[in-house]
Amino acid sequence: MSDPLKRVLFVCVGNACRSQMAEAFARVYGQDALVAASAGLTPAMAVAPDTVRAMAEKEIDLRDQFPKSIRHLRRSQFDLVVNMTGLALPDGIGATAVEWSVPDPVSMKYAEHCEVRDEIEQLVMNLILNLRREQHAPRFRGQGSGHLKI
Repeated sequence: MSDPLKRVLFVCVGNACRSQMAEAFARVYGQDALVAASAGLTPAMAVAPDTVRAMAEKEIDLRDQFPKSIRHLRRSQFDLVVNMTGLALPDGIGATAVEWSVPDPVSMKYAEHCEVRDEIEQLVMNLILNLRREQHAPRFRGQGSGHLKI
């Protein structure tokens, strides 16, 4: 019997670029391993147009997505928080947190924006593979639920 899906929150500063891309890749590629959400420390007004365009190149539609505040998700429970802000997360997250050092593409040229997108895609794929391994790892008597190896 496998573990239930892991709830993963991707966080960046404005929830307009990096965390939106990570959430979208996770939803498309990892439905069998996780439930994805995203948020920002200080949400922007809208998802960045270059982010929408870059993801459309991957056939992922972000036109209906919008930035959300991490404060609004505090009542939700997550197994893992992926922090791409480069800053400390607020207290009370209540989940294992990992840091991904990914540059913020919000003011980059479009080609650089796409490079960041591709980096995020690889990071998300690696996360999904690790979660799948954890789901299917054999359990032995006395063994706990295990720890995420990211």
